[in-house]
Amino acid sequence: MSARMTRNHRLLGLTAAAATTALLLTGCVSNEPPEEENDGDAVSQEDSSGGTANDEPGETVTIGFSAPAADHGWMGAITRAALDEAEGYEDVELRQAEATNDVNMQISHIEQFINEGVDAIVLLPFDGDALTEIAIEAMEAGIPVINVDREFSSPFAARATILGDNYGMGVSAGTYICEQLGDQSDAVVAEIQGIANLPLTQDRSQGFADALSDCGLSVSTQVSADFTIQGGETATSNLLQAEPEIDAIWNHDDDQGVGVLAAIENAGRDEFFMVGGAGSLDVMEEIQAGDSVLQATVIYPSTQAADGIKLARLVAQSKNMGDLASAGVPRTTQLFAPVVTADNVDQYLSIGFRS
Repeated sequence: MSARMTRNHRLLGLTAAAATTALLLTGCVSNEPPEEENDGDAVSQEDSSGGTANDEPGETVTIGFSAPAADHGWMGAITRAALDEAEGYEDVELRQAEATNDVNMQISHIEQFINEGVDAIVLLPFDGDALTEIAIEAMEAGIPVINVDREFSSPFAARATILGDNYGMGVSAGTYICEQLGDQSDAVVAEIQGIANLPLTQDRSQGFADALSDCGLSVSTQVSADFTIQGGETATSNLLQAEPEIDAIWNHDDDQGVGVLAAIENAGRDEFFMVGGAGSLDVMEEIQAGDSVLQATVIYPSTQAADGIKLARLVAQSKNMGDLASAGVPRTTQLFAPVVTADNVDQYLSIGFRS
């Protein structure tokens, strides 16, 4: 059978097994295989205590994990959460590749996982396009790949994909600003992007523009930083010099937000409110204190790779997500981008990360 026919056969099988869905993963899923039917009644997957059997030990599985270097607070949190999740399962043996931003080195790490015959691979690629072919090789070797955050360029490269919602971040931020500004059609709304030419940045900006448009607002001024503290400070200084009066600011990234806040403080400006992005613990503490222009942030979950570990375990053990009527783990899971404010910040502190 040709490689193309093999890939088509695999994709058809996966598509028939589980339709694409978007939901927030919770711990309330079941790994237990369905019991035999009894008089046509649905079988409950809850244990006698009212919980679920998802975390009960099963057959030991070996999971390979690879992610880029932790040169950013969010990326460091991604890796820590994955390691902590794996540590919580006595039936998971995690093999962590050295974190790297070198595409060729990351490819070699996946090749090693394939040669070792691991049961599953959780992969956050430095570059989704560049890691696609080696991910396909793993899939063709019978090793399910769980793709995290940065998508591959082929549907044949992953058994399941876990994504944040960049467009949804923009929508959430824009909707919140609309709620605060009401019918002030002449309000000055500024936007501080990360790296402007990245697809994720463009998605965030598009969602933001769409949400603002829905309430009659638009972005008055847009500047770009580079997801770093220094970049955030420089971009914001330029913004504040160009705009003498601002009503609201959305900053795409809480790590660069440290520099954004420094520039705001240096300029002595406080006539506006600000919304962050990603959900760092530093920002949540600012929101909680209530003495800053920083009024809210939008979550971009740093738990995606931890969810990847959970799904890899389910797939490798041939188990299901019990909260779904359909069998098997979904092909795509996109996580929600909620707005964190002083009213609900306590609910999110546990998943905040240090910038």
